[in-house]
Amino acid sequence: MPPSLRLLPLFTLALAPLAWAAPGKVDPRIDQLLDQLGKVRMVHAVQLSPDGQRLAWVVDSHGKPMIQLARADGTGAQALAMGDTPCRQEEIAWSPDSRHLAFLSDCGGKAGDMDVYAADVASQVAPHRLADLHGYAHDLAWSADGRTLGFLYVEGATRRASAVAAAKPQVGEVGVEGLEIQRIATLPASGGTPALVSPADRYVYEFSWSPDARQLAYVAAPAPGDNNWWIARLYAQDARAGAAPRMLVDPNTTGPLHRLQMALPRWSPDSRRIVFVGGLMSDQGATGGDLYAVPAAGGATVDLTPGIHVTPSWFAWTSPRTLLVSQVTNGRSQLADYAVDAQRATQQRVHFTLPASIGDGSASMGVSLSADHKRIAFVQSSYTAAPEVHAGPLGHEAPPAVTAINAALAPSWGKAESVEWEHDGRHVQGWLLYPAHYDPNKTYPMIVSVHGGPSSAVIPRWPGVGYGSVPFSTLGYFVFQPNPRGSFGQGEAYVQANRKDFGYGDLSDILAGIDAIEKKLPVDDQRLGLTGWSYGGFMSMFVPTQTDRFHAVVAGAGIANWQSYYGQNLIDQWMIPFFGASVYDDPAVYARSSAINFIKRVKTPTLVVVGDRDAECPAPQSFEYWHALRAQGVPTSLVVYPDEGHHFVDPAHQRDVLQRALEWFVKYLPAR
Repeated sequence: MPPSLRLLPLFTLALAPLAWAAPGKVDPRIDQLLDQLGKVRMVHAVQLSPDGQRLAWVVDSHGKPMIQLARADGTGAQALAMGDTPCRQEEIAWSPDSRHLAFLSDCGGKAGDMDVYAADVASQVAPHRLADLHGYAHDLAWSADGRTLGFLYVEGATRRASAVAAAKPQVGEVGVEGLEIQRIATLPASGGTPALVSPADRYVYEFSWSPDARQLAYVAAPAPGDNNWWIARLYAQDARAGAAPRMLVDPNTTGPLHRLQMALPRWSPDSRRIVFVGGLMSDQGATGGDLYAVPAAGGATVDLTPGIHVTPSWFAWTSPRTLLVSQVTNGRSQLADYAVDAQRATQQRVHFTLPASIGDGSASMGVSLSADHKRIAFVQSSYTAAPEVHAGPLGHEAPPAVTAINAALAPSWGKAESVEWEHDGRHVQGWLLYPAHYDPNKTYPMIVSVHGGPSSAVIPRWPGVGYGSVPFSTLGYFVFQPNPRGSFGQGEAYVQANRKDFGYGDLSDILAGIDAIEKKLPVDDQRLGLTGWSYGGFMSMFVPTQTDRFHAVVAGAGIANWQSYYGQNLIDQWMIPFFGASVYDDPAVYARSSAINFIKRVKTPTLVVVGDRDAECPAPQSFEYWHALRAQGVPTSLVVYPDEGHHFVDPAHQRDVLQRALEWFVKYLPAR
């Protein structure tokens, strides 16, 4: 019986007291903080026109994402008009001639029913609909000749195509009925009916056009798509319906990519080879690894960047022999040029390094380039500056902000600094936020926040409403966000260092970081808290079984028992690259990192929160941990949020989960 059916009575009991009750008496500081966080207007994407003359960006307006158009320096900004009623506008893509902007919008139909539109930015004519869609579309991309628009499309979709979205109810014949296949669709620039060009038996995760507009490269796997990205292969095919794909890279066989993941396939300017990012990646979209190359006609795969000590996340060809690479280094965003030949890609110069997060909305750490590669644009945010569009010449300095969307916002939290230490033969880095209104003559509690992944990194960014650790600083806590082994930013060997070792080596890195901080700053070791989401939720459950240093915990979407988790989650393919074998072949390696096997050691008050339709870290894991703590008399609370997946989307739930976490630490780990 599917786990969701077997546990239905438990879910009902858990949700009953929630319906819909926030914590009793809310600390007025928390209400004020939540209101402040809610004022940020998120900038979801920015695209620079190929001629470098115009910008388009997507920003929250009237509670919806909407498009703004401006000159390249940000002046003359105005909304893309589509009638008097605000409607969703997103997924922007400039045509090669810089005259037309393609996008998705629900302006022509019911809310949420997104269709393909195009706007002629040189005229005053209202945007026109290119295609009436009946499903979920994203990742619009023009062919180089401007004659065709490509995108990823799930025809008849019932949900957003993503493992972090709320899962479909597990009813009927599970894994067989209701499979939704994401394919590449193409559409003439003049509009019409989309043609599905990739095979019907392959779920496509991302794609790119060849420079001659005749071919497509894509990463794909058999359905179900949520589960199989970790075993996806790289294909190329002619850009027409019915064309036969040719497999270029299969990381499921022996070779340099054995059991690693692939992302961001990009054709060389002469269309003769494809470069992509390959590495140990725990989530689609959280891209990082080495740069690899493979001939477009098929052949040997080459690691172009073995042994580097940074993590490339995004790149673009800027000439037949150069790449522009956006990479993580020591918890920071960096943009650098690489020279590339048949066997190596070698870093030549760094344009800039920022203690901030950057991205253009198309891919992790992406930047938008003009066709001559002389100008760039991206969205930037940090602990000190809320999101703004940055644009300007590509040079030795980061371009300035050209918008003032959130200029009125100022942080209510304390200053941030990078902390670095050596441990176990490795260099380790993290970010430390000081308490607001810090007084060096006082001692303070500290909350340690472990990031998700584990293949990811903490890079400074402005927080919004929703679960996150930065707001704890406002209430008088030090906040420590480490990037231990398993994280991006120190090279691929560092990422792979916690394979088959979850909760041990990375925990030792974190504890060493705490020790380093306590030697320099007035942190009260008897008032340490721990929190995290996803992998950080696992660590929040597991760490109290290994050490008693932490005195309050909030575990978000965690994993208590890797053995039972293997049969409950909908993404079990991700586990073999990290654990080395399935739970059925090597149960011991899973048992070693399962908190439930050491649960008698836990005495720490723990708040557990999760979405009831989480496919990545299913709610039964949170029930199991909460049940075990409650049975032992450990103070605990479990809150299950209805109709939420791994990433919460309901604004009321986003606010409530952060409010409860803040209240939990105020209660069990007070800042004096």
